[in-house]
Amino acid sequence: MTFKLIDLFAGPGGLGEGFASLNNGKTFKIAVSAEMEGSAHRTLTLRSLFRNIKLNGDQKELQLYYDYCNDASAQHPEHSLSAAWKVASKEARQLTLGLAEHNAELNKVLADEKLRGQDIVVIGGPPCQAYSLMGRAKNKGTAGYVAENDHRHYLYKEYLRILEKAKPAAFVMENVKGILSSKVGGRQVFHDILRDLTAPSEALSNRRGIRYTIHSLVVQTSFKYGDDPSSIDPHDFIIKAEEHGLPQARHRVVLLGVREDLGYDGKKLLSKAPALFVEDAIKELPSLRSRLSKDDSAVRWHEVISRQGLALALDAKKLGDTEMATYLEEATASVKIRLNTGDQRHEKKRYGQANNAYTAWVRDSRLDVWLNHQARAHMDSDLGRYLYAAAFARANHRSPKGHAEFALKNLAPAHANWKTGKFADRFRVQRYGAPSNTVTSHIAKDGHYFIHPDVSQCRSLTVREAARLQTFPDNYFFQGTRTQQYHQVGNAVPPLLANRIAQLLKQILT
Repeated sequence: MTFKLIDLFAGPGGLGEGFASLNNGKTFKIAVSAEMEGSAHRTLTLRSLFRNIKLNGDQKELQLYYDYCNDASAQHPEHSLSAAWKVASKEARQLTLGLAEHNAELNKVLADEKLRGQDIVVIGGPPCQAYSLMGRAKNKGTAGYVAENDHRHYLYKEYLRILEKAKPAAFVMENVKGILSSKVGGRQVFHDILRDLTAPSEALSNRRGIRYTIHSLVVQTSFKYGDDPSSIDPHDFIIKAEEHGLPQARHRVVLLGVREDLGYDGKKLLSKAPALFVEDAIKELPSLRSRLSKDDSAVRWHEVISRQGLALALDAKKLGDTEMATYLEEATASVKIRLNTGDQRHEKKRYGQANNAYTAWVRDSRLDVWLNHQARAHMDSDLGRYLYAAAFARANHRSPKGHAEFALKNLAPAHANWKTGKFADRFRVQRYGAPSNTVTSHIAKDGHYFIHPDVSQCRSLTVREAARLQTFPDNYFFQGTRTQQYHQVGNAVPPLLANRIAQLLKQILT
């Protein structure tokens, strides 16, 4: 049996990719996906095209996709594969859920495609900015902000609306941990969401309809209609990605809803998998240098790092930290002048041996290039901070923290609150020997929190490196500007984790 997917708030398609990749698309097939942001929608459509032509087995069409990936002069598939692009555009819709005309368009799709009943699964996560800890801190600093007036708190009701219409066999909703503690008007948002998800029709229109039981995927905790939300530990619904074979410590709330009438007992859980580290994801990608914000050249980049690195080493010696001075001298000496800055299509050598499920998942031998592997530009002063932070991480097996560990001359940024402790993690190395920190959309801003562990590269992670940590396959071509690409990757659900959830849901439903 093939289940049809309705993918809401789809972003670039991470959650849908994981589901639709299971069993070559024969278990879950995306019927419609909805995303409001233009560049993410463009990525989503391109991926839909790739998935559909791969499923159809047309090798000529598939080669045209790879031609586009491998050669910047090749036509975009919108033109070289116009018929397939139309099919993909019918599946991937640019819709802002909550707008009346866009809701009406999605309603028509559901009706025309007969997306209703026990062969339907709904997936997706409402936007998290209103729930995340960072988003809430930002909102508090916004003059006149009133949580009750922020429509993003209520976008989950658009999810409810589709549940009421489609009456799916199951749904999977993902969101940030901050949703567990978020309050609006003194009420726990998560408690309201749990109650409403168990009975979408009653929540929206006070009419009796299909009811759902909400299950954890990591412990045997369930919440059914009529239960008291305060009687369960909300943290039971958090999935820790690093415990399931991902190279990233990403902790997210994932709710699995299954129709009550299907009689599922909630006993199936996600299996644990061996830990993966940052190097498993990004070490095989070619080394790059960052560009400079002003007067960029390889020679000047090397000169800036050499000057700052030796000055930092000298200052460390003056402070009596000879070990750090040695690490800084070695780091400075390792910096190579011949590195380039990468590109949207950066030449790739042959892969090494695939030695685990992760590498088998992400690699594609038909690619001649690394897609989206292009270093961003940094200010001269940041190069010294990145060199120091990476050297510190090598010496101490952790990233430096706070102003006290950035005490060398010229390391402190020109930031009024630098010594208050509020920005203790402003610079963070994603170091080898551990999973990365959570990749978030903040990576689009400056990269300080995502410093490459290789001291010789002195830069933040590229889009492809972030995508590798997020477990996007190498043939996933992110569209839009580089900033938009970073946003897409940071906001996405890791496809490999989604695939493991899909495997579990297949067992439940069949």
